[in-house]
Amino acid sequence: MSGAGAPAIAIEGGAELKVAVVAAQWHTQVMDGLVAGAEKALAEIGAAHDLIRVPGSFELPVVARALAGAGYDAVVALGVVIRGGTPHFEFVCAAATDGLNRVALDTGTPIGFGLLTCDTEEQALERAGLAGSREDKGREAVEAAVATALVLKKIEAKR
Repeated sequence: MSGAGAPAIAIEGGAELKVAVVAAQWHTQVMDGLVAGAEKALAEIGAAHDLIRVPGSFELPVVARALAGAGYDAVVALGVVIRGGTPHFEFVCAAATDGLNRVALDTGTPIGFGLLTCDTEEQALERAGLAGSREDKGREAVEAAVATALVLKKIEAKR
């Protein structure tokens, strides 16, 4: 299982943050699980958040960039791409991954990487945070983004 060895992330002070969640719409069942996991984690942390939907995973970076520039402390990007019989999978996965990384580095805004890149729908469902899923990648993406935002705030406070 890919989640083996995942750290337990303790988050203190997240209620002061404003977080944006940008989520693709393809693969409704998987996306519903990812979004629910993200929103549940944000509610537990107490962070204010907005949910923005985009057509697909390819559109995540451009909207994440706009959100990073709009004053959010962190952006959580959620999507899923499932391998098919054409190179489309590789192109979308590479573009979305590289784009989200570029947004984080160019803006200094943490991006929670909740983009599932799976060979099968079953693999995606196992990671979607649904009842019976073994992992909750929506929650994990929130925890990573919020924890990183808090680290950056501590660094900034020491300047």
